[in-house]
Amino acid sequence: MLENIISPLEVQKLNINELNDLADEIRKFILSTVSETGGHLAPSLGTVELTVALFNVFNLENDQIVWDVGHQSYTHKILTDRRNRFKTLRTFGGISGFPKRSESKYDAFGVGHASTSISAALGLLIANEINNRKNKVIAVIGDGALTGGESFEALNHAGQLKKNLIVVLNDNAMSIDKNVGALSEYLSQIRLTPRYRQAKRDFESFVKRIPIASIGDKILSTANSIKYGVKSAISAGGLFEALGFVYIGPVDGHDIKAMQETFARVKELNEPVIVHVHTVKGKGYAPAEDSPDKFHGVGRFDVATGEVEKKLTPPTYTSIFSRAVIDCAKVNEKLVAITAAMPSGTGLKTFSEMFPERFFDVGIAEEHALTLAAGMAAGGLHPVVALYSTFAQRGYDQLLHDVCLQNLPLTLCLDRAGLVGEDGPTHHGVFDLSYLRHIPNMSVLAPKDENELRQMFFAAVERESPIAIRYPRGAGTGATVLKKVAPLPWGKSELISKFNGEADAAIFAVGSMVVPALKAADILKSKRIYVNVINVRFVKPLDEEMIIEQSKAARLLLTCEENVLIGGYGSAAAECLIDHGITKKLIRLGIDDRFVEHGSRAELLELCGLSPERIAATIEENINKKPGISLKKNSR
Repeated sequence: MLENIISPLEVQKLNINELNDLADEIRKFILSTVSETGGHLAPSLGTVELTVALFNVFNLENDQIVWDVGHQSYTHKILTDRRNRFKTLRTFGGISGFPKRSESKYDAFGVGHASTSISAALGLLIANEINNRKNKVIAVIGDGALTGGESFEALNHAGQLKKNLIVVLNDNAMSIDKNVGALSEYLSQIRLTPRYRQAKRDFESFVKRIPIASIGDKILSTANSIKYGVKSAISAGGLFEALGFVYIGPVDGHDIKAMQETFARVKELNEPVIVHVHTVKGKGYAPAEDSPDKFHGVGRFDVATGEVEKKLTPPTYTSIFSRAVIDCAKVNEKLVAITAAMPSGTGLKTFSEMFPERFFDVGIAEEHALTLAAGMAAGGLHPVVALYSTFAQRGYDQLLHDVCLQNLPLTLCLDRAGLVGEDGPTHHGVFDLSYLRHIPNMSVLAPKDENELRQMFFAAVERESPIAIRYPRGAGTGATVLKKVAPLPWGKSELISKFNGEADAAIFAVGSMVVPALKAADILKSKRIYVNVINVRFVKPLDEEMIIEQSKAARLLLTCEENVLIGGYGSAAAECLIDHGITKKLIRLGIDDRFVEHGSRAELLELCGLSPERIAATIEENINKKPGISLKKNSR
C-alpha cells in the first residue's frame, strides 16, 4: 500500500481499514530503515497513527503542519514523496533527520530545537491571512517541548489573537528522558482521571438547561461566574482554556478512527484549539517501548533482538565528565548539578541517583537553567550546568546578563561541541567559542583529551568566576585518565610537539583538533616540512605569550578549531598579532560562514578542511608563499 502513496492526497482517499494497514506498513518501514541508518526511532514510532490521521483529514496541498523539534516526523517524510530516499536518512547528501523547507514543499517550517512550533505556526497563520490564503495550520508539539517557555509565550499570544490555530499536544510523558515538573504532573492527571471531562460536560449541560428568561441579569452573571470558576477547577484543560484555547481530549493517539472524528470536528472550528493526544513512545516495537530513552536517538541495531551495534571505543567524553562531577561532589558539598531535560545525554544520570538533593532537571528550559544557576551561585553554591553546545545558545542572554555581569562562580559544561555528524546544522555545536569569547568575566576552555577534561573540570570548580568547558561528542582519544588531578597552569597553552630550530609552521589546535594536528605534523614530517603543535587549552584567557613566541619560532602560523571562523580562536590570534604589530602569515582553519550539512563526522571534517590530510595540504600549499599577515581563511 505504501508504494501507492504518490502524494498526501492519496491518504485522504483511504478508508479506516486501509489507514490502519498503512500505519502498520509505515511502522515496519521505519524500523527496517532506521536499524540500518540510525536515527530518532522511538519518537517517530509513537506518531505513526497520529500523522496518518492528520494526513487523512487535512489537505496537505493547502493546509500546513509544523512539527516541534522534528524527532517525530519520519512518517511525515515518508508520506511526502521521500519514501524512495528514506534509506539516505541522515547520510551525507541524503535527506535530513528533521523537517527542512529546502527539502520539501510539505515541510512548512524547518526545526531541530524544541518549543518553537506554536510560535512558527501562528506566524504562518498570520501571514496566510494577510496574503488572503485560506487554510488550516497545525502545530504538533510534544509534552516535553511544552516545558519550554517559548511555547507558553506563543500560547498566550495565540489565545489573545483568537486565531483558528490548531495545536496537537502529543503527550507521551517523555522527551529524551522522562519528563519532569508540574506540567508533566498536570498532564498525567488529565490522562489518568477521565471524570474531569465528564464533570465538565455535566456542568455545562446543567447551565445550558437553565431557562434564561426566568432569571434576572444579575443571577445570570452569577451563574456564568460560577460556571467558569467551576469549569476551571474541574476541567481537564483548564490551564489551556484560561489561555484562550478550546481544549479537546485526551484522545488515544493510536486510534486512527477516534482521531479522524476529532480532527474533522476541530477542522470546522474558527478559534484556537488544543487537541490533547496520548501516545506511547516507541509504539509497536517492544524494545523501544520498554526503553524509549535508549531508542530516542539510536545507531544501527538488530531489529530482531533490539541490540544496538557496539564498537570497541575508548570511553566517551560524556562518561569522563560524569565521573569527574561525582568525584568532585564527594569532596565539595557546595557543588550542585543542573541540566535541561537531558540527565542521560549529558552524563548526569548517575549523579542524580547519588546526590538527588543536589540535582535539578528543569525540563527543556535552558534560559531558566542558567538564571536558576546564577541564583544558586549568588546564594553560595557552585552550580555545574551541563548542556549540549547547540542548546546552550538558547540561554545566551541569561549567561551574559545574569551570570557573567555579576561574575558568579558557575561551570558550564558544553557537550557535543563541534561537528556532531548526522543530526546536522540544527545540532552542530560550532558557535560556542564565538558567543562565549566576547563576554567579559567568562573563561573558555577546550581539552585535548579525556584526562585534560577531568583536569579542567576540577580547576574550574575551584575558581570564583564563570567558566565554560567545551568537549566533543562521542569517544575520547584513549588517553589514560588519572584519578589524581594535576594542577592546571591557568591561561597557559601547551607546546606538545616542537622542532629544534626554525619550524616551517606552528599549528595552534583547539581541543578536538589537537589529534588531527599531530597527525598532520607527521604527514608533513615525511615531506621534510617541520611543524610545532600547540594545544591551545585556553581560548580565553588568551595565551598571547605563546602566540608571540611562535611568531618568532615558525615561518607560518595556522589555527585549527571546530568552530565558526568568525569570532573564534583564529580571530583571537589575529587580534593578538595586530595588537602587537606583528607581521606574520596566519591561516585560520575552521567552519566557513555557512551552516554545515549532515553526514558522518569524518566526512564533515574533510569537507571543512579539518582532517589531518587537509590540514597538512593547507600548510604545504602556503609554506612557500610570500610572508606577510594574512587573515584569509582556508578556501575549499
